[in-house]
Amino acid sequence: MKLSQIINQVTEVAKEAGAFIRQERKTFDPDRIEYKGLNDLVSYVDKTAEKKIVSGLENILPEAGFITEEKTTTKIGDTYNWIIDPLDGTTNFIHGLPVFSVSIGLQKNNDLVLGVVYEVNQDECFYACNESPAYLNGKEIKVSNKPTLAQSLLATGFPYYDFKKQPAYLNLFEELMHQCHGLRRMGSAAVDLAYTACGRFEGYFEYNLNPWDVAGGIVILKQAGGNVVNFKGGDEVLNTRELLATNSKITAEMLDYINKYFQ
Repeated sequence: MKLSQIINQVTEVAKEAGAFIRQERKTFDPDRIEYKGLNDLVSYVDKTAEKKIVSGLENILPEAGFITEEKTTTKIGDTYNWIIDPLDGTTNFIHGLPVFSVSIGLQKNNDLVLGVVYEVNQDECFYACNESPAYLNGKEIKVSNKPTLAQSLLATGFPYYDFKKQPAYLNLFEELMHQCHGLRRMGSAAVDLAYTACGRFEGYFEYNLNPWDVAGGIVILKQAGGNVVNFKGGDEVLNTRELLATNSKITAEMLDYINKYFQ
């Protein structure tokens, strides 16, 4: 199977789910939200979008299984598994803030091989596979060429539960504020990775992450020339719940600051 032959089909699945999400946002009732845990919100929109994505992907690659945020299916594949966040940025969606996305990654054994991130509000579809460059709406994208942290704009995310690392995080945040052009918190890890891939950010870091938050974006970033490591500088990021993604040029500088507080 050539991934380049199916990636356009996968982007269409993401866009169809995004169209549903966009339509539901117009009439969404915030009273219909549910809580999976402390500040961990979900709605019928997340669950319905996930079912639509699963159904579409089953038609593309019937032998593949699924690792999904909302657990609407428990099918696990022997070789291939789709990793899906149907609505990354649920809190933004619920509050009417315009940054949320559909994220789809494909894992072959232990390797991520395809990724799609569709930012719903701007109608921006980022995609790549390990056989291709990275693209945004059909145009090839590359990471920023800024060589230093001092020239960089960074993205991050704030934990909404498990706050035991928060003091270290806030100390890191304060120091980085003095070292770069600024820090932004968009509210969607998938979008943060996609924006780093196309050069809008030079770097992105966060902890308390799940595989479905980042699987799609990791592929896109790597194929755009970036790199992704955990807070110790290692290659395993999908299940370590921590991630540093950069344009490859500021990785060492970022790790120096991260390691000062996260050891």
